[in-house]
Amino acid sequence: MATPLQRENFNQRCSSLRARLCDADFLANKGLGNEAGIFTFCYDPTLEYEARDYFYRLCKDSKAGKLGTNETRASIHLCNLYDILLRICENKRILDRLPIQEQKRDPDGMLKQLQRIAKPQAFVEEINWQPHEPGDVLIITGVGEVYPFMRVHNVLNNMQSTFRDVPIVVAYPGTYDGGSLSLFGKLSDGNYYRAFDLV
Repeated sequence: MATPLQRENFNQRCSSLRARLCDADFLANKGLGNEAGIFTFCYDPTLEYEARDYFYRLCKDSKAGKLGTNETRASIHLCNLYDILLRICENKRILDRLPIQEQKRDPDGMLKQLQRIAKPQAFVEEINWQPHEPGDVLIITGVGEVYPFMRVHNVLNNMQSTFRDVPIVVAYPGTYDGGSLSLFGKLSDGNYYRAFDLV
């Protein structure tokens, strides 16, 4: 169960993200040099259902034109990494066979097989849409659902050129200290230095 401080932090992040989605510089991905604008929305894992509900409401407001500026409306593209993983497996025509493979293989073998099939670039290709329009914002969820098959920093490393013009927000059930990610606040999830904390 989340503590009052964790819940307060979550509410603060919700307010900060909503404010960013109404900021012209954020929507234009300005002020970040030539880097893709990648932001972490960290939250306590016990608030997962609240986070899902919040992103659902943000998408609803985005579709209703309630986010953005007078000149540019925010258009949220919500992508769940677990759904992307399933889509990749379906495209490779192996989704139906995975339960059988899981019974035959040991966990390490299954992990290696899925990592060979669903590489970071495959995630980027499935996530990408064209053309990117002014106001587009990508929000990535499902980070904990795809662990350890895919680590979010591997996906982000492959997004640099494709999403240079689109702000990316990573909904992260854990912590980020500006250099390393800790999933659920317990599992080392790799080093990453190109993201900015939302708050």
